[in-house]
Amino acid sequence: MVTQPGNPFTVLLIVPTGIGAAIGGYAGDALPIARAIAQICDRLITHPNVLNGAQLYWNLDNAYYVEGYGLDQFAAGSWGLQPVRQNKIGLLLDKGIEPDLLLRQIQAADATRATLGLNISDYVITDAPLEVELRTAESGASWGTIGNTGSLLRGAEKLITQAGAEAIAVVGRFPDEIDSMAFDNYRQGSGVDPIAGAEAVISHLIVRQFKIPAAHAPALQPLPVDSKVAPKAAAEELGYTFLPCILVGLARAPQFVTKYKAKSDLIWSEDIDALVIPASACGSSAALSLSNSKTTIITVTENITAMKVFPEPLGMKTIGVNSYLEALGVLVAHRAGINLNSLSSSVSSLHHLS
Repeated sequence: MVTQPGNPFTVLLIVPTGIGAAIGGYAGDALPIARAIAQICDRLITHPNVLNGAQLYWNLDNAYYVEGYGLDQFAAGSWGLQPVRQNKIGLLLDKGIEPDLLLRQIQAADATRATLGLNISDYVITDAPLEVELRTAESGASWGTIGNTGSLLRGAEKLITQAGAEAIAVVGRFPDEIDSMAFDNYRQGSGVDPIAGAEAVISHLIVRQFKIPAAHAPALQPLPVDSKVAPKAAAEELGYTFLPCILVGLARAPQFVTKYKAKSDLIWSEDIDALVIPASACGSSAALSLSNSKTTIITVTENITAMKVFPEPLGMKTIGVNSYLEALGVLVAHRAGINLNSLSSSVSSLHHLS
């Protein structure tokens, strides 16, 4: 691939969390999409929902792991992204986690230090249980509440001020009593992730307050063996913790820059060449912000979601494709500066403007 000097081809890939996306609504099942797009662009910007696969992950040298709230601020032009070589990660553990399950999280963090060479500070346990509660919206999307947000923020602040943490990994104790039908549907590859929305709330709170990268992994008791678990959900069946993927993501997550600086290594929303998003999820803050910019928006029809917010009623100009395979073709043509109409079997003549 040939890159124009000073003008790297930058793609933003979004699959909103907790909305039952057919692709990207499960345990890292959008990661193959990210890997493919990363091969045809210089910089891929995406978020934890796309790259997280519990104990599974894939290092992409040109991918930037950006939490959802930070991604919205970035797309709006309020924040920029500063690439880093390595972050020091602070580990924040919910006081509500049982001792044995807590030890599993600490062992997972130690394993990434010893095996992957990650820089992780000493951990902090919140001064009170976070008390996570799960909710479902009328649309079917998942969300949740945190009973002790103060405890969450105090723990994160302690890691930042005392341990010098540059990114925060949170493990919250999530309820084991999840709607059985909804959870069974999810495990069989046909429902909404019942915990994803609440996970997003936790990371949003930290990023909004401290303006540094953050991500969340739930602590749950091991699930009973089920022979009907779908491949899309199977990554979450592999062990006692979902922590490894977020530690790998946070290790090189870009830092947020809250004041505009014209530096060559910073990335701003004006640098985004293309956004790829499910066709029915165009109501996201990031998509709405970029709809009024020079960014080419590619919407993918086959990635059905529970949101049903399409670009046409919003007056959003997009290039609609059926699949991510087609989206890859559009991105290749866009990068090459080729008019998409010239790739069809017939090309119309120019019209005279009177």
